[in-house]
Amino acid sequence: MGFARTCSVALVGVEGVVVEVQADLEPGVAAFTLVGLPDKSLVESRDRVRAAVVNSGADWPQKKLTVGLSPAFVPKSGSGFDLAVAVAVLGAAERVDPREIADLVLIGELGLDGRVRPVRGILPAVLAAAEAGYRQVVVPEQTAAEAGLVPGVSVLGVRSLRQLIAVLTGSEVPQEERTEAGRPDAMLAGLLVPGAGLGTGLAAGGRGGDGPDLADVAGQDAARTALEVAAAGGHHLLLHGPPGAGKTMLAERMPGILPPLTRQESLEVTAVHSVAGILPPGEPLVAAPPYCAPHHSATMQSLVGGGNGLPRPGAVSLAHRGILFLDEAPEFSGRALDSLRQPLESGHVVVARSAGVVRLPARFLMVLAANPCPCGRHTLHGSGCECPPSAIRKYQARLSGPLLDRVDLRVGVEPVQRADLLGRGGRGEPTAAVADRVREARARAAARLEGTPWNTNSDVPGHELRTRWQPAPGALGAAERDMERGLLTARGLDRVLRVAWTVADLAGCDRPDASHVDLALELRTGIARGAPALIGGTV
Repeated sequence: MGFARTCSVALVGVEGVVVEVQADLEPGVAAFTLVGLPDKSLVESRDRVRAAVVNSGADWPQKKLTVGLSPAFVPKSGSGFDLAVAVAVLGAAERVDPREIADLVLIGELGLDGRVRPVRGILPAVLAAAEAGYRQVVVPEQTAAEAGLVPGVSVLGVRSLRQLIAVLTGSEVPQEERTEAGRPDAMLAGLLVPGAGLGTGLAAGGRGGDGPDLADVAGQDAARTALEVAAAGGHHLLLHGPPGAGKTMLAERMPGILPPLTRQESLEVTAVHSVAGILPPGEPLVAAPPYCAPHHSATMQSLVGGGNGLPRPGAVSLAHRGILFLDEAPEFSGRALDSLRQPLESGHVVVARSAGVVRLPARFLMVLAANPCPCGRHTLHGSGCECPPSAIRKYQARLSGPLLDRVDLRVGVEPVQRADLLGRGGRGEPTAAVADRVREARARAAARLEGTPWNTNSDVPGHELRTRWQPAPGALGAAERDMERGLLTARGLDRVLRVAWTVADLAGCDRPDASHVDLALELRTGIARGAPALIGGTV
């Protein structure tokens, strides 16, 4: 009787669980049994593994073979267990030393010819292995750079099962033919899910000259100020106005003024994109904030996560540490919009299905764009809007009060004037200048919040802002009067205070005063307060 074990990783959402792959050989009729709660794609690995082992020059054991995946109660899916199953079988057949593979973590799909194909979710799988104490990982060669992002782990990238057998037995490693330059590599098909990025409107954020420039936006001083405040403090933003005023144009330029991701944030974003199958080949680490703009026909499951079996990341998770832009927001279904309430408050989404409960990261900056009515001409003088008042009220009510209460900034985007459009009104500041101010404001907030679990003003609880970091005396007078009149909720007051701190950081002040609070109230309520233009400018 032969027995061997090695390890692989099962992904549950974007978190990994180390799975022990055990192989047992007993005398009897040749058979191959796979146990341990596998799904359909994993059950089919029996045929793939058998063909890969034979075509790699090794003999398939003609005995009763049982392969167990432990812990058995964790659902296992995907083809990433193929490599571990093949090596465990070879260990049980004493083709390789079982002691050499006991502490190895192997991840990869096997082709029938023995080639090792890449799979999605390599980064979160290796992170889970490292947290469990494993230090040696074998992955497909195409994903070795992604696995190498995890510190303290020795990564071996292989192109075929033959190469891995040679490494484990101390033999000369054979050279595998590589794809010629300029020819498509079919091996990369395991990394990208067709249409996954397009279906969510996903794009990488640009920095400086790499993406659209804010200088291209004509006029819109109030909206530009709101954009800068939102980026500096991580505040959610609503842009409302007639079609063609530049709402989408402003949102598309917002990733360029966000600070680059930190190392930890990059790992979080890369892990989500790797699991979702949208991580571009050759770019193992996502360094820029993502920009996700799903179509208004998106379902609730596509926004928060879902799918058959264990849930997959949705748009809110793909926009983690970046921007979720909902254009034509009232056209989204009510269920889809209301499903955003939990991630807006908690920074994560919990999706429960019959196969299990998954917690997915979802800390994003939400930007909504909305027209004033179904035809979009309600606020334009002499525009001929024919929408009845009931239709206008019904259209605007699609954005529920509880959802809007979580939006810190609500700014009207007016039609562009001729002087601004033709260049006689002065060009707005370029992205680079605004990005520098945003970076300085974030650094000032980070220094103030050092030693706390919060990084931006939008993360700080209102109680802490009212007690630990108090504004200037009398600064909240206008906000308190609005609350007494019913114009602000308790949550709204806290959010106004957070925005005021961001305005103070952008203005270089130690704490907010009445002018900062007035600007925060104006940006939230849309009611002019005579607040001075404390930030921004034209060139």
